Amino acid sequence: MWILLAFIGVPLIEIALFIQVGGFIGLWPTIAIVIATAMAGTALIRRQGLNTLQRAQKEMDAQRLPVRELFDGICLIFAGALLLTPGFLTDAVGFTLLVPPLRALLGRYVWRALQNAKGVQFEMAGGRPYRDDDGPIVDADAVEIKGEIDKNPPEPR
Repeated sequence: MWILLAFIGVPLIEIALFIQVGGFIGLWPTIAIVIATAMAGTALIRRQGLNTLQRAQKEMDAQRLPVRELFDGICLIFAGALLLTPGFLTDAVGFTLLVPPLRALLGRYVWRALQNAKGVQFEMAGGRPYRDDDGPIVDADAVEIKGEIDKNPPEPR
């Protein structure tokens, strides 16, 4: 039900906001704002996305699950989609997802909601990662020869 409401409500709100803002500042400034927010959002997502990827790599190098970094990455993907969607409401929500303290607050809320959900459990397995110490891996092709091997093969042409 919520998804249907969002698919109908968000475009209606965006249209109303476009009419209000366009009537207040004019058509071309409104279009310029929409394009500028998409460009600024793309640049911010690129920068924050690289930082998030580096933090996730450091967590994995330290043998820890990068849970926060994965959540940040998901938020950045949503922020990017919202900022590239024309509209003032979607831009506001997209820019909100780019603010790290607000993402952390949202992450705590989502984590608590997941923990309180019925039938959902979270466990972390420890121990050292799997290593195969059987030596080097050799990839080869084999040919089966039946019969006796001729000790004096014919000379090549």
